[in-house]
Amino acid sequence: MNHIFLRFYLILFAGIFQMISAQSAATGLSDGTLKINNKETVAVKIFATQNNTKFYDEASNNIPNELVILNEDNIKAESAEHLGSIQNILLKYKAFNFQFLDKDFKPVDATLEQKNIENFKYLLKSKTLIKPTDQVELETGFKIWDPIKGIKLGPVMLHFYSLMFIFAFGFGYVIMTKIYRIDGVDEKFVEPFFTWTLVGTILGARLGHVIFYQPELFKEDFLSVFLPISTRGGLHFTGFSGLASHGAAIAVIATTLYYSLKIIKKNPLWVYDRIGIVVALGGAFVRMGNFFNSEILGKPVDPSSPFAILFPQQSSEYGVTIPRYPSQLFEAFGYVCLFVLLWFLYRKTDKKYQQGWLFGLFFILLWAIRFFVEFLKEPQGDEIIQFAGLNTGQILSIPFMIAGLVIMIYSKKFKLPKEETATA
Repeated sequence: MNHIFLRFYLILFAGIFQMISAQSAATGLSDGTLKINNKETVAVKIFATQNNTKFYDEASNNIPNELVILNEDNIKAESAEHLGSIQNILLKYKAFNFQFLDKDFKPVDATLEQKNIENFKYLLKSKTLIKPTDQVELETGFKIWDPIKGIKLGPVMLHFYSLMFIFAFGFGYVIMTKIYRIDGVDEKFVEPFFTWTLVGTILGARLGHVIFYQPELFKEDFLSVFLPISTRGGLHFTGFSGLASHGAAIAVIATTLYYSLKIIKKNPLWVYDRIGIVVALGGAFVRMGNFFNSEILGKPVDPSSPFAILFPQQSSEYGVTIPRYPSQLFEAFGYVCLFVLLWFLYRKTDKKYQQGWLFGLFFILLWAIRFFVEFLKEPQGDEIIQFAGLNTGQILSIPFMIAGLVIMIYSKKFKLPKEETATA
């Protein structure tokens, strides 16, 4: 078994090293080509940002054949004052002879009223004028990820990030119910398990993010630590803008311990073995939610890389919008593979009777995936813990991997007879 782990780490490390060394980071604007009516081509420089100051300044840079990709933050006003600011910026682009285009590259009326502004998708500075009858396509050496935020259900918007959380807990509930059925455990214990896991995940993830990445919020905006609001610049709803998996892990361990001892009355390691299976799949859905939100981005990558993706909706904290690694997808893929492995071991081997073995393996591989993907990720907030070139996420992952190894070693002392599965 030790040889298997060694091979896994060597292969994973070699793959990560190859991706890092084979690509060079892009600097500046991205290159693309507008193909008009399948005949004429116009080489363009692509720009996008959420930062209003940079957005305003870009208009006067006089870059020939520049294509600006607009995102929701550029055109959707939250107040009359905000609308005035947006109109002022767009007036500057209008003064510098940018063409206003919709999502299909069709020219639109440049009247700066809110309803009309929401139709803007591209601003093009070029001597080539786009006509309403033109068929225009944007071709790039990389992929552009610019999705809608969610599904509109009447007056309510169901964000894809929220939908991924629903999938994570929904599938987790279904899988845990099946596991309890297989093990002969009363399904009445699934409900409290779901409740305590939900509380631990949300509370722990939020506190973990604030403690490890934004401790200043305890002083500057205390309510935002526990509520999806912000009091900076007035009271307004923001949603939870930061969740950390390390914090969620610690909290879920604590809530599961309570659940094991006080509710289901089983060895906590028995429960941990099974919760690892559903958490692995849930983690994949959460990272997919991050991908939809264009957050937790990877580092810049050569535009010719097969992994290169441009995120026009990325936060300005990442700097200029250029092709990057889709680190969220790398992590999600790793978690799906981990889920498949754990499910196979649970169903096809006797390891589920060695209490703690599956959980220890889960801890080692989950945090190993996180550790290696961090080499390709941008920092999340301020890196308050750094050592030997490792970032906060990597340093926090190391104790979890060590804990997983220790748990696997000591799991030999907690073997169950194969017939002992049902609760008393």
